[in-house]
Amino acid sequence: MNWALCTLAAVICLGVPSSSSAEILKPQIDGEWWPVAGNPDLGDYTSDKQQPVDFAIWQAADGTWQIWSCIRHTKCGGNTRLFYRWEGKRLTDSDWKPMGIAMEADTARGETKGGLQAPHVIKEKGLYYMAYGDWQRICLATSKDGKNFTRVLNQRGQPDLFSGPYENSRDPMLLKLGDLFHCYYMGHKKGAEYQSAIFCRTSHDLANWSEPMMVSAGGMAAAHTNWFGGDAECPFVVAKDDLFYLFRNQRYGRNHLNTQYASPNPLNFGVGDDRYRIGTLPVAAPEIVHHRGRWYIAALNPGLDGIRIARLRWVRN
Repeated sequence: MNWALCTLAAVICLGVPSSSSAEILKPQIDGEWWPVAGNPDLGDYTSDKQQPVDFAIWQAADGTWQIWSCIRHTKCGGNTRLFYRWEGKRLTDSDWKPMGIAMEADTARGETKGGLQAPHVIKEKGLYYMAYGDWQRICLATSKDGKNFTRVLNQRGQPDLFSGPYENSRDPMLLKLGDLFHCYYMGHKKGAEYQSAIFCRTSHDLANWSEPMMVSAGGMAAAHTNWFGGDAECPFVVAKDDLFYLFRNQRYGRNHLNTQYASPNPLNFGVGDDRYRIGTLPVAAPEIVHHRGRWYIAALNPGLDGIRIARLRWVRN
């Protein structure tokens, strides 16, 4: 498939501008980090190798703040992953309260045992939507209170929305632009021209989705990863001042690294080139939060033993 032509066709169809006069800004960590989540007690599932990794952060209906993280290398079986939850009264509080295991894979619904990955939550018309990966597919669950989620089942009785075109479709991120939902996610495939890539699909109803469009792959980021599929992980897109900022992850741990791009087109951050690249940050799997006029960044601890938050500011590039 010609990904460039596919993206161009989508831009024409959606009426997305191909240029912008908005000033390009660069995200910058502003001040010290504060810890919000640690390495939890999982009871019988606890392992000395477990690590909190890709996560979601949002405000529930009662005003409390929620974090759900994928915990990997646990003793839950299969691919060793499940979701754990923390709750904080305020975004700026440290050491949020551990709330226990939030979700495990449901093999009866077609999910891979121990395969839950990278949740992301948005609120739309009073309902919370959680997109997540089940090792091969992007799935969906909903909640009225922003704490207790129920899988949305399709006609086959399964929660999947779509998968592919690459293997291990995961790390979904939902963004609504106008009346159109965008789901950014990644996959990897050995032997492909770009072995790791970020894709996007669009939908008016969160049920019926467009064909995938490759929106970011290759470039300098592909040379700074620990494994063949790791240079396009955890996509997060921020819409700000007529531009779209993509946070694209390359590395976890002590040498964590994330690359940022600024584009006037939410469906094109550069495939095989760095025309929209604006810099890097020493963080892993970041989520960006805009709350009460201030920006924040949440990211993994360097030791992969928890999650932290700092203020974020935007400076001239």
